[in-house]
Amino acid sequence: MPRVEPSSYRAPRLLRDGHAQTVFPTLQRRVPEPAYSRRRIDLSDGDFVDADLSPVGARRVVVISHGLEGHSRRPYVLGMARAFNAAGWDVVAWNFRGCSGEPNRLLKFTHSGSSQDLAEVIDAVLACGRFEKLVAVGFSLGGNLTLKYLGERGRDLPRAVVGGVAFSVPTDLRGSAERMGRLENRLYMRRFLSDLRARMAAKAAQFPGRVSLEGYSDIRDFRGFDERYTAPLHGFANADDYWARSSSNAYLGGLRVPALLVNAQDDPFLSEACFPRAQADANPSFHLEAPEHGGHVGFVTLGSDAYWSERRAVEFAEAL
Repeated sequence: MPRVEPSSYRAPRLLRDGHAQTVFPTLQRRVPEPAYSRRRIDLSDGDFVDADLSPVGARRVVVISHGLEGHSRRPYVLGMARAFNAAGWDVVAWNFRGCSGEPNRLLKFTHSGSSQDLAEVIDAVLACGRFEKLVAVGFSLGGNLTLKYLGERGRDLPRAVVGGVAFSVPTDLRGSAERMGRLENRLYMRRFLSDLRARMAAKAAQFPGRVSLEGYSDIRDFRGFDERYTAPLHGFANADDYWARSSSNAYLGGLRVPALLVNAQDDPFLSEACFPRAQADANPSFHLEAPEHGGHVGFVTLGSDAYWSERRAVEFAEAL
């Protein structure tokens, strides 16, 4: 059965705490930026996303999806890009709508259910005709997109798409939102809401009269934000409808290419349902690895340029 037990990750002694693992890379890690070249990808609904390319002339490519309010130059993306380049893979790290430093054209933004955005990025990457093998890698929200994309398409994936790897994924969006609303996560929640406020302020300026920031300070959690903004702007009835239709747990049974989910047991953002053991037992294409430590997008390795998560992703992709 494709549960990976035990995990090969061993956390440094001083980082055997989920919060420490979550915060340490943000404060301490610096990764040199590869020689990115930017390409704009026009989407079918008239919007666009910007992708950053780091080629090495390979016939295989990894497409990296970042997390909520992230971008292609976050250390965890740069570290993953460097690891795959070093292993002989071209890299495409795409930025979600409005995350590349330029406002996107439409009122909508990339949310946890926007697997169509990832699909169009992958189609654009493969349209050049050079790549024989493509692996999708995602973090957190980007990991949810990765698993949802692979699962909902099942056998209808482009032939070159051979699998995916996802780290620190809220596969159960409702449970994760409730977990984030707890007192111990209030600092993370404040940071997310501050970043999202800046996004909605930009949308309010771009689309006068269609978005309001009045009462934004009353929003305390993801339910409040998703009820007010995410759901109505993207055709969902409410936050619960958005979470139910967008959680990748609902699509894991459809996986027909190998996919690895790595969620740390001490991740402060994840609910118990974000460890879908029954789905791993039932589907030979779905691999679940749950290290004891690792936090949220942590998996820190000291004394090495590459974090364990980067080596693990390359290892899984090479075996496909």
